[in-house]
Amino acid sequence: MIEAGLIYPMKVNRKIDTGYVLEKDSQEVLLHHNEVTVELNVDEEVTVFVYQDKKGNLCGTTVLPKATKNTYGWATVQKVIPNLGVFVSFETTTEVLVSKDTLPLYEHVWPQEEDHLYITLTTDKRNRLLGVPATEGVIEQIREWAPNDYLNQHVKGWVYHTSREGSAIITDEDYRGFVHHTERKDEPRLGEQIDGRVIDVKEDGTINISLRPLKQHSMLEDADIILEHLQNHGGKIPFTDRSDPEEIRATFQISKSAFKRALGKLMKEGKVKQQDGMTHLVLKDME
Repeated sequence: MIEAGLIYPMKVNRKIDTGYVLEKDSQEVLLHHNEVTVELNVDEEVTVFVYQDKKGNLCGTTVLPKATKNTYGWATVQKVIPNLGVFVSFETTTEVLVSKDTLPLYEHVWPQEEDHLYITLTTDKRNRLLGVPATEGVIEQIREWAPNDYLNQHVKGWVYHTSREGSAIITDEDYRGFVHHTERKDEPRLGEQIDGRVIDVKEDGTINISLRPLKQHSMLEDADIILEHLQNHGGKIPFTDRSDPEEIRATFQISKSAFKRALGKLMKEGKVKQQDGMTHLVLKDME
C-alpha cells in the first residue's frame, strides 16, 4: 500500500491534462506538471515522493525531500501560525506542519521564518503529513566527535532543543554542543542559528559553547547594564558583591562573577560605591 511521506519508483500509466497518472501495485498517484521538470512517456519509470493534497488525493513530486517517514533531514521554516505550529519546506512545493504539540511550550522560543529544523515525517489520522523534530537520541546517532584541540574555536550551529537550563545545538561540523543558561543572554529559539565559541571539549566528544563575549568585552557591557539599572532606580540598588547569585541573575541576566567584575570596574572608576548593603551611584553620574 502506498503511503504519504515515502519515496517510490512508479511507472507512468497515462497522460492527462493536468499531468500524469502514475501506478504501482495497482495504486495510482497523480503527478502534476509543476512537479516534474522533464516530459515523461507512458511506461517510463520515475521516482517520486508521495504526499496528500488538500482534497485528500495522493500526489507525487519528483523533487525529493531531505526527510521522509523513515529518515531525518533539515527543513526551512516558511511561516508561523500562532496556536497551531509552523510550516516547513524542503525546497519542494509541499509544506509540512510541525505541530505546536512538538514545539516548545512558550511561543517566544518557537522557530521563526528561515530557521532550520531537523525533522522526520509522520501522518495524522487523516493521512496528512506532519513534521516531528529530532530527539536527543536521534542526534546522538548522527553526531561526530569533536577533536580535543577544538577549545576556543569559533562555531556555528542550529538549536535542536532549548529550555531554561540551556540550549542543545548541532554544529555545521555535526558536533553536538550545549549552551548553559549562564553562557547566554537570552534563550535562543528552536531552529535558530547561533554563533559562539567552544569553552570545553568533553570526554564524550561533545562541546560546551558560550554565546557571551570574552570577559574583557563583556565586562564593559555588564557595567553599562548596572549603571542603567542604577539610573532607573533612583541611584541605588540592593545589590553588592555579596548578593545572592540567583537574585543577580534574575535581575541582570549575568552570573555573580560577571557582576563582581563589572562592579569592581565601576568602583575603580569612581562611578559607584557600596554602603549599608547597597550599591550607590556616585552623584556626578546622575547629573
